Amino acid sequence: MPTSPSSSGIDWPRVHAEALAVLQRYLRIDTSNPPGHETPAAHFLGDLLAAEGIACEYIEEMPGRAMLIARLPGDGSRRPLMLANHTDVVPVEAEYWDVPPFSGLIRDGRVYGRGAVDMKSAGVMQLFAMLLLHRLGLPLRRDLIFVAVPDEEGGGEGGMGWLARNRPELFDVECCINEGGTGMADFGGRPARLFEVAITEKEMSPLQLIAVGTPGHASKPAADNSAVRLIAALARLARWDRGLTLTPITRAYLEGLHAAGLIGDLDDRAALDAAIHASPDSVATFSNTLNITMIDVGMKFNVVPARSTATIDCRLVPGQDRHAWLREVEAVIDDPLVSVEFILPDAEAPAVSPEDTELFRVIRDVCTEAFEDAAVVASTSIVGTDNRFTRLLGVPSYGFIPALLSQSERDGFHGHNEFITVDNLNMGLELMYEVVRRMVT
Repeated sequence: MPTSPSSSGIDWPRVHAEALAVLQRYLRIDTSNPPGHETPAAHFLGDLLAAEGIACEYIEEMPGRAMLIARLPGDGSRRPLMLANHTDVVPVEAEYWDVPPFSGLIRDGRVYGRGAVDMKSAGVMQLFAMLLLHRLGLPLRRDLIFVAVPDEEGGGEGGMGWLARNRPELFDVECCINEGGTGMADFGGRPARLFEVAITEKEMSPLQLIAVGTPGHASKPAADNSAVRLIAALARLARWDRGLTLTPITRAYLEGLHAAGLIGDLDDRAALDAAIHASPDSVATFSNTLNITMIDVGMKFNVVPARSTATIDCRLVPGQDRHAWLREVEAVIDDPLVSVEFILPDAEAPAVSPEDTELFRVIRDVCTEAFEDAAVVASTSIVGTDNRFTRLLGVPSYGFIPALLSQSERDGFHGHNEFITVDNLNMGLELMYEVVRRMVT
């Protein structure tokens, strides 16, 4: 990757090696949520900053779950830039991994570990952007704020959500970089240099299905087994073809892909469908997704269950009516003895950050200068992120992990054998630094 002239004072090979070692150590801190226990991770990051003279603040609203806030002061002529990340990770099923999930093992140019892509590597990219600016002693026109929070994987209320409610002065910033969008090394089944910058995200609308039947002794035929009723309902949902959902935001995303030459005629629906269906990530961008994640049936092997339940993770394309979605689900199930309920209460719909900002332009410029064939496109995050809290405060917030992840790397989000390549880590370090440098100096 070309190195910017502004980076001429940086020994990048040395920084790459240092950051790789930091990421390995970070991955060895088990911050699985639940239960969380992110305090050691917050202090690990904070100690690296404090060792170089950067002031750190810790907030432990929940025991063992500290938040880290660090600030590199500028001259105040421009409003601050926030770099935000989360320290928690989802739990692992270690028996299905090929490597120990909290080892930070390097193998064949890959760094393995829970959090390698979601999102400890991005946290390290942000951390080193701050460290390098401090080491170089560059004059800053903005404060640079680094925030590492717990509980994002649990919904964020104990991390960024708490800060948004209780520390509003912290969010008097120009804009924020967090997760939610990333670079992609392929699109539509062919190589690409596509950098997605998430300006909004899908709405989390998980559902619970409750099937009721007639209990009895399992030695006798059961004409009304709640488990069978539930399975039939789940099978109908699994077969449901929900098609693609085009909204102003997703249509603008398609137009950006078309302008970059990554898709052809937007009116050629067959070709468009084929390109979108080449990756599960793309399908998720353009559809309301539904996945069965938990099933709870029965209390004893010889008792026909009276009540059987299932949890379904649903993510809605922005602009959808979640209650209309629930009615669609009920219609597909078509069984009055299977009730459908929301798990989360109604909340404000995800906000949308503007594209016409200095930060978005800087991200576009840095990526296209590094790769002349790069496409930088505003996108919708298919996952829930802490950006939903900052956007609702009016802070333009962008999901941006500056690495060209392969499909295998993208599949590592919440999956087995999660990894990031060393090359992608190095790319992310350089691009993140350059974006931040241009914004704050």
